[in-house]
This record gives sequence, C-alpha cells and structure tokens, in this order.
Amino acid sequence: MNRYLLLVLASLCFPTQLIAQSGDYPGRSVYPKVKVYETEQLQQAFDQVIVVDVRSNYEYETLHINNAINIPLNSKGFTKKVAALETDGKPIVFYCNGHTCYKSYKATTRAMNAGIPNVFSYDSGIFDWATIYPEKATMLGHTPINADRLISKAKLKEHLLDPAQFSAKINDKTVILDIREPAQRGLIELYPYRQENISLNQKKKLVKLFSNILESGKTLLVYDEAGKQVRWLQYYLEAKGISNYYFMAGGVKQYFKDIRS
Repeated sequence: MNRYLLLVLASLCFPTQLIAQSGDYPGRSVYPKVKVYETEQLQQAFDQVIVVDVRSNYEYETLHINNAINIPLNSKGFTKKVAALETDGKPIVFYCNGHTCYKSYKATTRAMNAGIPNVFSYDSGIFDWATIYPEKATMLGHTPINADRLISKAKLKEHLLDPAQFSAKINDKTVILDIREPAQRGLIELYPYRQENISLNQKKKLVKLFSNILESGKTLLVYDEAGKQVRWLQYYLEAKGISNYYFMAGGVKQYFKDIRS
C-alpha cells in the first residue's frame, strides 16, 4: 500500500488526530527561521538523522519515535546536552506533540542560537508519526505499536468533566488524584484531606494506587495544572484496565478561572 493511500486511510480512521500533510502549522509563521522536516522526509532519512524528543520523560516513556533521544526542553543545560550528542555530522531533528505544540520550534531556535548547526523541527509530531509509521514507534515500552491504541481527542473528551461536574462527582466511592509536581502544587490543594498527591514520575506509588482502584471498584478522579498532563496518564489507565476515570478539563487553572467568573 503506498504512503499516500495510507495517509488518506489514517485521516479517516483518526479524524481527531491531525495528519501532517493536511494539517495547519501555526508555529511556522511564528518561527519562520526554523527549518522543518515533513513526515515522509523524516522517514526517508530516518537512519541518517539524530531524532531528539523534547517532551517530558513521562510523555516520552508513554509514546515516542523509535531511537529518539529524550532531552526535555525544560531540562537544565538543554543546549549543552544537545551539543554533546555524537552526531557525526548528522542533522538533529527535534519533535514534540505536533501541529500546535511549539516545543520543537523552541528547541531548534535555542540550538541555532547556541551555534549548533544542522538543526530542524519535525513539527508534525509524535501522533502523526505513530499513526503513519507504527512500526517505528514505541508505546509503553512496546514496538511496533498498534495504531488503534492511539487515544483520539474524542476518546479523551469522553472522560473530561468541567470543574463543577468534577467536584459534584466526589463521594465515598471516588478517589481524587492530584498529579501535579510539588513545585506546581505548592500549598494549594483543591480537595485537602481527601486527595492523593502523586506526580507522574512517582511510578511505584501510581501502580499501587491503580491496583487499589481495581480492587475497590472505585471511580478515579484526576486533575493536573492545566489539563495537559492527564492525556498521557490515560494510556496507563487504559493499559491497566481501569475504565471508571474522569479528568478535570483545564485543570487547576480552569478551576480558579471558573470561580472568578
């Protein structure tokens, strides 16, 4: 099957995932000096480039391009780590989540400003890549992936509640989980004395909590800072067989925005 036909089929099967050749890229006008790789171009040069995933480690471990090196954009000494890569003159291609994610542009710009040559952005991102080339993607430690397991925006939306709905759902048969990092959380807890505080990098604690959820049959209610981290936790919940879960749409920021309005 040729790649053009595969792209058409992918757009039909994954209508909520933006496919590279038909999508919009707002970041390209914001970062006009950043050179980009298209999906087919990256596939053709796959063994001749260094691919760098600039997302968080949790996102990387959930779903990433095979052989990609994880250097989070917000990590200390980002440009030094990139400059230290053994590239043998190969182009360095940064990527993040896709069309409306600017991290790959920011990474490329920072590398350019640091004098690192031959750097590019793959701005179609992980979802386009995993949809079109599942044989070159890793999900939860397994490759090739089953593209049917990619969670669409529609699937995510099924589990979203606005802050008022989220709060109304709380009872003695629910478990509330705050997955923010301690620095994000500070002294602010939306449901003090009722919630569990476990960030995404505390894997053992999360596994234990998930086991308790399965045993008790309780409903899991999860919130984060801005509603962006929960989408990655959803892959682990589905993999563990947890189906009774809901996320707070917009996270803490939306919660306080609603209070003020």
